[in-house]
Amino acid sequence: MRTIYDLSLDELIAYCQSLDYKPFKAEQIYEWLYRKEVLSFKDMHNLNKELILKLEEDFVIDPLFKKREQVSSDGTVKFLFKLEDETYIETVLMAFDYGYSACISTQVGCNMGCTFCASGLLKKQRDLSSGEIIAQIMACKRYLKSMAARLSNIVVMGTGEPFDNYDEVMKALYIINDPKAIEIGARHISISTCGLVEGIKRFAKEEKPFNLAISLHAPNDELRSKLMPINRAYPLKELFKALKEYSLNHNRRLTFEYLLLEGVNDSSKEADELKELLSGLNAYVNLIPYNEVKENSYRTSSDMRALKFYDMLKKRGVAVTLRQKKGVDIDAACGQLRANEYKRED
Repeated sequence: MRTIYDLSLDELIAYCQSLDYKPFKAEQIYEWLYRKEVLSFKDMHNLNKELILKLEEDFVIDPLFKKREQVSSDGTVKFLFKLEDETYIETVLMAFDYGYSACISTQVGCNMGCTFCASGLLKKQRDLSSGEIIAQIMACKRYLKSMAARLSNIVVMGTGEPFDNYDEVMKALYIINDPKAIEIGARHISISTCGLVEGIKRFAKEEKPFNLAISLHAPNDELRSKLMPINRAYPLKELFKALKEYSLNHNRRLTFEYLLLEGVNDSSKEADELKELLSGLNAYVNLIPYNEVKENSYRTSSDMRALKFYDMLKKRGVAVTLRQKKGVDIDAACGQLRANEYKRED
């Protein structure tokens, strides 16, 4: 059954009007969903019985069943959710100095085939609906509410390629940003792509200033094609042409995510190539320690090597950050918990 989170406020107004209810009824329902965060239509006390019965007939509120929860010593929480069709998705809640950030999935599985990624161990089964994406945020908000904490940032970089599910992802982000819904500022929402050029071109036309991040991980076509098959379809020249057009149109700062893989992409050669590749762009590189996956041979760069690579980039004038390690004592790699769950069921 469809989740009511799938409906924007305008769609909910149209639904209520189709039942001969005034638009304010839709606003009341929205308030119950997003301000009071109820999980039962029966708890919407200012609705009449007939409308409640109709809502129960047409929708569920929460489409997620929490199958597993892992908590790291650093405060990272990883949720494994089962959906109505018996498929699984993961959501990660991370604690930072500035607050909590939720990393959400957009597809059940992934077809991008990045060789370092646990998400690609299981191919895409389907896209998530906007409501299934939003439900992950609501689950994180409820978890944090029990700790008297709040969610401050959203990163769309869990399982799946967001621009491969563009319409549902963008619909979800507009609801997440809506002042009458979850009300997280556009500049606190980042969407990550492995480099789907057509998606970047569409994203450049969006009216909201959501942040764009690129999963780069290599500064040359030969290495990037080995790590990320998508590079064969959209090589760096084509990708960066789209990014430069995007940057000129919006003057927004781009983020380039760069997993640190020991002996693969962390030498002075790659530092030189990164400097040249990013020249002239309003951008920075976010170096990310790799969460190792036993199904492949990649290893994360040592702390010393990571710091050395960071220093190389700084000396070359590249704006760079080095993200702290997160969730190393749990199934932290994207897709890892889900893959392990399927193994348990076999």
